[in-house]
Amino acid sequence: MDQDNHSSENSLVNHYFLEPGYILVPDHSVSISTVIGSGVSICIFDRKKRIGGMNHFMFPFIATRGKTTALYGNIATITLIKMMLARDSLIKSLEAQIYGGAYHPEKSNEDIGRENIEIARKVLLKKQIPITSQDVGGEKGRKVVFNTKTNEVAILKVDRLRDQDWYPYQ
Repeated sequence: MDQDNHSSENSLVNHYFLEPGYILVPDHSVSISTVIGSGVSICIFDRKKRIGGMNHFMFPFIATRGKTTALYGNIATITLIKMMLARDSLIKSLEAQIYGGAYHPEKSNEDIGRENIEIARKVLLKKQIPITSQDVGGEKGRKVVFNTKTNEVAILKVDRLRDQDWYPYQ
């Protein structure tokens, strides 16, 4: 490889922080991280192509047309799958990991985390994408770090998160 190609390769972003309501399927290998409380993050990996993508949503679903965004699990999960398929992935080569959906009783009476987990599982089941790993529920927040090339995920559980990571979101 000539030096110009090598230097441009090194200038590629190797890490990306995924904010709530966003989805990323990068065109090169990166480490994607996010912080979740009651929200959920799904990592989808193509075993054949060795590529992956991630979403981060805060609410389970929205049914109102025209108001759909990736803040909602039904939209974020379907869109992540479509983005993987647009990269020439096949459904039969995909696998998923689900993280988050914690419930903090001091922050809310409503367990939206459980609803977020349920919508993630429901959409993946309907699309016939197996869930190969999950770390969901409980009362602790999580930092998720996903390597899109190797499908390795690191989870750091924490007692204290920013208030905006817990439902009701501010």
